[in-house]
Amino acid sequence: MTKRTEPSILQNFDTEIAELIAKNRGISIMDALRIFLASKTHEMLENDEMKLWYFSPLAVFDMWENEEATGDPGNSLYLRGDEIE
Repeated sequence: MTKRTEPSILQNFDTEIAELIAKNRGISIMDALRIFLASKTHEMLENDEMKLWYFSPLAVFDMWENEEATGDPGNSLYLRGDEIE
């Protein structure tokens, strides 16, 4: 069984990322929160072994945006590790 990220950490990320999604999509914060909570990105954030909470909420938001666009949060620059030229 994988260790779950502390609820206080999740709450901070959930709040900030829901606000970013709501602003980006022009939807309510509650709808944005529902969308984020159902995402693979949130599932990865919940898994404490992945330590996604080392990233900023903006970086995790980027991972979510990549998941929305491609179906895989791993396509985010933050997770791919590509060099920026």
